[in-house]
Amino acid sequence: MKLLLTGAFKYSEQQLQAMRDLGAEIVFQNDERGIPETDFSLVDAVVCNGLFLYHSLQEFPNLRFVQLTSAGLDRVPLEDFHAKGICLCNARGVYSIPMAEWAVCGVLSLYKHTLNFSENQSNRLWEKDRTVRELYGDTVLIVGCGSVGTECAKRFKSMGMNIAAADVKRPQSKEYDAYFSMPELDKALKTADVVVLTLPLTEETYHLFDKKRFSQCKKGAIVVNISRGAVVNEADLTDAIKCGQIGGAVLDVFETEPLPTESPLWNMENVIITPHNSFIGDGNHNRLMEVIMSNLKGFLK
Repeated sequence: MKLLLTGAFKYSEQQLQAMRDLGAEIVFQNDERGIPETDFSLVDAVVCNGLFLYHSLQEFPNLRFVQLTSAGLDRVPLEDFHAKGICLCNARGVYSIPMAEWAVCGVLSLYKHTLNFSENQSNRLWEKDRTVRELYGDTVLIVGCGSVGTECAKRFKSMGMNIAAADVKRPQSKEYDAYFSMPELDKALKTADVVVLTLPLTEETYHLFDKKRFSQCKKGAIVVNISRGAVVNEADLTDAIKCGQIGGAVLDVFETEPLPTESPLWNMENVIITPHNSFIGDGNHNRLMEVIMSNLKGFLK
């Protein structure tokens, strides 16, 4: 098996040898955007991130297996993969823990007004804030209850929150206290103090959260987006925050990245913005290598 590895992931010599021990002849494409650094037509398997955004599947006539270093599947031509019978694996579960921790961190920051306290500290201002809130007893709605959503549910549950799920099918995890099907999403939104978006970007979820949907939210609810930017209509979100329908937002992903400097979201005091950074954690490397090796072994069997 000729295995193409890209610069999307850095391997140790020990890890490379473990793949060779499986029978892989390893070749490299360090720059996924660049011209081919090896003969793609001879490649049987690939580990990559955005390689197929820049290279056509037709360049890989012998391709049988692809392992993505990302959890999302929106960077590959899924229909073409299916038509050719190519085995496609993602990095499910690899980034869920840091993303869930980040979601909790953002919500706590808004509930506890930590940005205001930080500013006061910079100004050496001793000023109590009697309006900070407790998470305990509030309801968080997880929209999209895969690995990331369920890790979020675990952490919010540990703080005494009520956990509701909205998904196309009922999740099996015991962390959820209530379940709403996607046609019941508006009903679910009316109950939620915090709405966490962890669903994939598809034709059905594009701008799923727009003016109409925000109007169904509980007044003052906080919206957390760690899925894909285009799940949210940012102009409608901005308007909903300005009028007080949405009480704040924790945003790590955006429809256009980097977020344009002229976006009004930058200047909103009840909005936390981070640069698509929530997935980063010091445990990712080991988790991803475990997934890569497990899926390679499964494919070879």
